[in-house]
Amino acid sequence: MTQLQRVKISALGTYVPPRLLTNADLEKMVDTNNEWIMSRVGIRERHLVDKGVATSDLATEAAKRALAERGIPASDLDAIIVATVTPDMLFPATACLVQHKLGAEKVWGFDLSAGCSQFVYALQVGAQFVQTGAHKKVMVIGADVMSSIIDYTDRATCVIFGDGAGAVILEASDEATGTSSGGALGLIDFLHEVDGSGGVSLYMPGGGSLNPPSHETVDKKMHYVHQDGAAVFKFAVRKMAEVCDEILKRNGLSGSDIDLFIPHQANLRIINATADRLKMRPESIVINIDRYGNTTGATIPLAMETARQEGKLKKGSLVLLAAVGAGFTVGATLLRWAY
Repeated sequence: MTQLQRVKISALGTYVPPRLLTNADLEKMVDTNNEWIMSRVGIRERHLVDKGVATSDLATEAAKRALAERGIPASDLDAIIVATVTPDMLFPATACLVQHKLGAEKVWGFDLSAGCSQFVYALQVGAQFVQTGAHKKVMVIGADVMSSIIDYTDRATCVIFGDGAGAVILEASDEATGTSSGGALGLIDFLHEVDGSGGVSLYMPGGGSLNPPSHETVDKKMHYVHQDGAAVFKFAVRKMAEVCDEILKRNGLSGSDIDLFIPHQANLRIINATADRLKMRPESIVINIDRYGNTTGATIPLAMETARQEGKLKKGSLVLLAAVGAGFTVGATLLRWAY
């Protein structure tokens, strides 16, 4: 039986478009105010693309930065997985467009859609290719242009979302025997689940085979995000804490053992409730929702970059990633940072 290889993140690259949409801007667009937005979700600004800029553009820029950090050409990759709910189009896959823009010859890839949990899902899918020895280098990109599916007259959703992308490269860890920090570098464990009964609480009803585009679907605003905020909040608060608690317990850990908690950045109250329940140290919690909003597939890699810029993400750091998203989807990943 072939022994499975431990997998590590060997490079990280992120990108957000330069244009900002602030709470002051939103006050002029819908009936809302800065105080309400900050108290309810914890966001003060978010980045939005200009007209004509697509998810593949953001993903490609993040990918280029990850490749530059690793010091390799795109052709060295074996596969590209793009985690997104806002593909450039239904087909071809956004991964195909990114592959072409990167000039990544003979590299295959595909898209993965799982709402706000999609980056941690794609991370594990990519890891399996490396773990089994099928591939040596897999790029995982979380990227979304959420502004393309947001109704900016709907104050319940337009204050939440932003645009952005983050990419990581996965490779086999060459330090699998452990470090001075106490454990082997790379991905340690993951836990995923879905609850399809939550699909009615957060979804985009138009554009698929059930409700293909028509004058009626456009008139009914079916091509925008529809959300039952109370239902999503209640589920997310409960499930993010549960999945984190379970993955920690089965690895003999507690919240205080985690060096960095990098959660999906959807709502500051959800993040704080999870951290409180797990008794995490305040300094271990990575929060950047105030600067980016909810960028869906990009939130976790963007938060990784924030942690790195703040000097918190170091070689050997024990890191817990967690997300809850539309579907409902739930995911957590435990890893030890490798560089």
